[in-house]
Amino acid sequence: MPTPKLPKNQSATDFVQKIATWFYWLLNFLLVAVFVFVLAKLFIPMNSGWPEALLILTATVGTLAALARQLPLQNVLLVAFIIAIFVGAALAVGAQTGIPFGPFTFSDNAGPELFKTLPWVMPLVWVVVILNSRGAARLILRPWRKTKSYGFWVMGLAAILTALFDFALEPFAAHMKHYWIWTPTKFPVAWYGAPLVNFPAWALVTLLVLAFATPALINKQPRKKSSRSFHPFAVWLGGILFFSIASVSHGLWPAVTVDAAIGIITAVFAIRGARW
Repeated sequence: MPTPKLPKNQSATDFVQKIATWFYWLLNFLLVAVFVFVLAKLFIPMNSGWPEALLILTATVGTLAALARQLPLQNVLLVAFIIAIFVGAALAVGAQTGIPFGPFTFSDNAGPELFKTLPWVMPLVWVVVILNSRGAARLILRPWRKTKSYGFWVMGLAAILTALFDFALEPFAAHMKHYWIWTPTKFPVAWYGAPLVNFPAWALVTLLVLAFATPALINKQPRKKSSRSFHPFAVWLGGILFFSIASVSHGLWPAVTVDAAIGIITAVFAIRGARW
């Protein structure tokens, strides 16, 4: 019997999917390579800040490419736009008024600024953190994915994971690199200069962003069986690992201890959820 020929549309679709898959793995390879290079830079003095900027760029593109394997590209770009605009506005207001994160100013170390207010890289950082925190939350909550309140639990846990990520980020970004400078407040307790109000503010902003972005993050054609995606959790945990090693290189042992606790506890729950 003659072999049936595939429709031209299906052949074209398969070709596009193969290209997208190769692109996805190429981005992962580049992300790992840049990650290792920036990690080595912690122990090899270098004045240039371009490796960190390249790491954020590759992490952003890799995050969006991973999400595009589950959602239409237009949805992914819309979500990134919503996060960048909303967070950019919140950071710009925060730098001017101290609300909601606490009083801080961006330094020249953070790179060129948009409209002389916001470093161009900051919205990308939030895109990476929010989307990968949400992906990690989905992996952790996989056993409860069929419950009616699952979506709200994902949003809440994503907000908590975002705040925990910032808890690991602050010693590196504010204390070591001085990307932003915190102004001391009357409340004496702070985490490497960051006021404690900063962390619930990260969670609150994440919740507000996800409230607007979640409709575009819902797959309108879900599969019969929900597939596991380890990419978001790997990126999220890679960030925690990087900040922990950076803290070791500067002797910030309280930060190392907290980072290790955050990473280990989250990994335990993520592995448990993935095995479900």
